This record gives sequence, structure tokens and C-alpha cells, in this order.
Amino acid sequence: MSQRRNHYAELAADYSRPGGVPEEVRARLIRLAEELVRRKEAELPEIGPDYTAARIEAENREWWPTHCEALRQRRGDILTGEYREDLVYFCQDGPYFGTTAQREREKHWWALIAQPGVTMTWPIVLFWSEFVHFEWAALDDATHETVAKGSVCWVRRGHRGGCYFKSEQLTFYRDVTAPAHLLALVEKGGGA
Repeated sequence: MSQRRNHYAELAADYSRPGGVPEEVRARLIRLAEELVRRKEAELPEIGPDYTAARIEAENREWWPTHCEALRQRRGDILTGEYREDLVYFCQDGPYFGTTAQREREKHWWALIAQPGVTMTWPIVLFWSEFVHFEWAALDDATHETVAKGSVCWVRRGHRGGCYFKSEQLTFYRDVTAPAHLLALVEKGGGA
């Protein structure tokens, strides 16, 4: 049996549990997230000698904490910007093709899992080439109950490519549709 490990040991910040990320790190990660969205190229870059699988994996490791922080800060603009326009998204409500098809549904999910009083955690994240697998849980800060959880695979072609395929299993234990005031927080990119 393999030994258990902290999946964040070599990453810029640990999002496996609530708290623990200093404010200056959070601010730096948001600035980097904004920059990474701008690096995405119009054409999906080829994996080859000029853009290797190892480099893509390293870029995905750099990106991962920025994604976590963007969700914790309800930055829907960054989260949407991480996707390619030709995104393929498989989930129980899908499949969705393109970034407009899933937008209405996904903003409800973001609003619920990043609402005030709930903290997102990602206890497991695994990387291989352009593949990023993670498991998440949204925890109620007062009751400590799990509000929602999921298991996800992103296929992300590093900073130059962004995410072009996402497969997700989600389970919501409370609400499945967000009220207007929570949707507004995601649409405006409301901070924590």
C-alpha cells in the first residue's frame, strides 16, 4: 500500500482544509490567476518538443492554487476565463459544449459552494501531463457539515491552452439552485 501524503507539499499554498493561506499569498495568487487567463492562446498548442508534457504538468501545478483561491474569492470572471471557448464538459446535467451552454448552471454551483459561511477544500489533487484530477468538499463554517462534494478531471493544456475538457461528479446535500444574492456575489467577483 502506498504511503499517504500531503498533495500540497510542493505547491504554492495548501487548500486541503479551511484556512491556512495567508492574505499576502491569496492576493498574489489572484494576481497570477488574472495573468494566466491572459496567457491562453487562441489555438490549442500542440504537445511536442517545444511544449512538453512535463512543462504542461509544471504549469498546471503552478496554476492549481490560483484556481482554488479564485473559487474561494468567488471570482467567476477568472473561473470562466480558465476555460477554452470550445470546452467539453461532462457532468450529470450535461454534456455541455462551449462556454455558454454550461454558464447558467455552473454559476449556481459556484454560488452555493463559495457562499459566505462555506469554505471550499480540495483534499486531493493529482497531476499527470495535461490531466488534473481533484476531489473537493464545501464545508459549512458553523456546522462543519458537508454542503456539497465532487470529483473532477480537468484536461488543461497548461497556461497556453487552458482547460478544454472537464468531467465532474457533483453531490449537493443542501440547495441545488442559488438565490439571487449569492449569484450576484459570483457575477461581481465578490471577495471573501
